[in-house]
Amino acid sequence: MKQLVSFLGELFGIVFTPRIEYYWQATKIRFFTGIHKRRYKHFGKASALYPHTIYRGEEFIHIGDHTTIQDYGFLSAWAEYHDQHFTPSLVIGNGCSIGARSHITCTHSITIGDNLLTGPQVLITDNGHGEFKKEQLTTPPLNRPLSHKGPVVIGNNVWIGEKASIMPGVHIGDGCIIAANSVVTHDIPPYSLAAGIPAKVIKTI
Repeated sequence: MKQLVSFLGELFGIVFTPRIEYYWQATKIRFFTGIHKRRYKHFGKASALYPHTIYRGEEFIHIGDHTTIQDYGFLSAWAEYHDQHFTPSLVIGNGCSIGARSHITCTHSITIGDNLLTGPQVLITDNGHGEFKKEQLTTPPLNRPLSHKGPVVIGNNVWIGEKASIMPGVHIGDGCIIAANSVVTHDIPPYSLAAGIPAKVIKTI
């Protein structure tokens, strides 16, 4: 049986050439995008949602032109959580590429400029589950109120490395590079390289 399955795989590999696979993948992306794009507040031309993109509150999400959200990306804009009510605004600019399994979550305001490139598994959030207060720490995290420390603003032509986290209230200037695995808790001036936990500016041009 194993040999038969292996043989069928080899046979399929002969027929299913890399070129055919490319067109197959492109067709799936177009089909998935076509199903979901009209649900967004704005969905720009030539933008794409890769298969398995997860979304919540897409009526509050603006996606610019020529932007891609890669496989298993999670975009969430929370209008309500338990007894809390919000008016979220999640704006992603033109020419952005959001890496696979990245999570962008908003209760108030996240604004991303043009040409952002992220690696996989990047977190961008303007909220958290509660605050570090004794009266909240005895409550299950899922039942704590969502806290907000200010909007997140990311400028143009920013590169954020794999598994980096951009935390609430942070402004990242144009042309910045955020190193992989960094946790950004404070503003980063334009044209800076930042790295570490918490992220610190290594160099500014």
